Amino acid sequence: MPAFAYQALDASGKTQRGVLQGDTARAVRQALRERGLSPIDVKPVDEARSRSPLGVRGLSASQLALFTRQLATLLRAGLPIDEALAALSEQGEDDRSRSLTAALRARVLEGAGLAAAFAEYPESFPEIYRASVAAGEQSGRLDTVLERLADYAESRDALRQQVLTALAYPVLLAIVAIAVVTGLLVYVVPQITGVFANLKQALPWPTMFLIALSDGVKHYGWIVALGLIVAIVGARLALRRDSVRAAWHRVLLRLPLVGKLTRASNTARAARTLALLSASAVPLLDALGIAAQVVPNLPMREAMRRAAHRVREGGAFSRALGDSGYFPPVALRLIASGERSGQLERMLDEAANHQAKELDRWLAVLTAVLGPAVILLVGAMVLFIVLAILLPIFNLNQMVK
Repeated sequence: MPAFAYQALDASGKTQRGVLQGDTARAVRQALRERGLSPIDVKPVDEARSRSPLGVRGLSASQLALFTRQLATLLRAGLPIDEALAALSEQGEDDRSRSLTAALRARVLEGAGLAAAFAEYPESFPEIYRASVAAGEQSGRLDTVLERLADYAESRDALRQQVLTALAYPVLLAIVAIAVVTGLLVYVVPQITGVFANLKQALPWPTMFLIALSDGVKHYGWIVALGLIVAIVGARLALRRDSVRAAWHRVLLRLPLVGKLTRASNTARAARTLALLSASAVPLLDALGIAAQVVPNLPMREAMRRAAHRVREGGAFSRALGDSGYFPPVALRLIASGERSGQLERMLDEAANHQAKELDRWLAVLTAVLGPAVILLVGAMVLFIVLAILLPIFNLNQMVK
């Protein structure tokens, strides 16, 4: 039964959007009226897809992880694919996920495989999904492959959330610090230092510097802010070029702490992807090409591609990765051990877990360093402002005595 995306008005005049299944658009309109809704627009999901945000934005990482876990659970329980997708379309959390699930079910009912249905929505399902599901359908282990994909999606989402959580506290402190210092310089300092203008004595250099800084922020702060915005926008535009982005990524790899975080996160992602694809019976050369696509750092991605070329020529995968100098030695030793023992899948999982633990450790170090550093910096700046204000007062008291 085809799916239709609809827009309708409820009794209060609010617009309702969603997806319903029906034989025809007319039947869907009648079903909406029976629910007390006044249909405005009813279109087949495939036609509505080209106009909806689904074709542009796709599912978020958390939504993809939840969708995969639910689908794997339903298939493990013995439901056919079309019934499992129908159940998911009814309990979707928003219009986009419901529309996507209904469109997938429509393609499956037309006779397409799940991997082929995923391929029509590359913005939601990356290449690793399509290759793994295709291998699972061929081997008859689709439920197992989907469970591994769910683990993979959940681990990636957890890694992303972990990085964001670790950086949120220092970034928030920095924003508050900038706001506090700017407020002091623009509103508080001019009112206090204005008293010193009538004094017939030379002001200490900290006070003179503070007055000049306050005047500069007050009169030219908007120019500095505009310059920062232009610089940020220009940097983002420049980073769209592969050459500029690759150079920036190489810089990140050389930084003391950021380089370790970058190597650990990219290695964990690549190893986890390769382990999943190997477990899904995807050929190694195809798995290497897919794993290279999920590595965000361009130099490390290029190293993965060169390693795939070396493997195609008969070389060892671990040695090819080691020649680049980008991947951690512990991960390379684990991969080499897996190649020698014939347990590459298990050792790739071990390498991914080890790098995830390394990432946890370095994120903890980063959080422990950045938070107090920002607090100390703010304290030093406030102390300087207070001293710059108090020094003329102390000098005036000495002159009075």
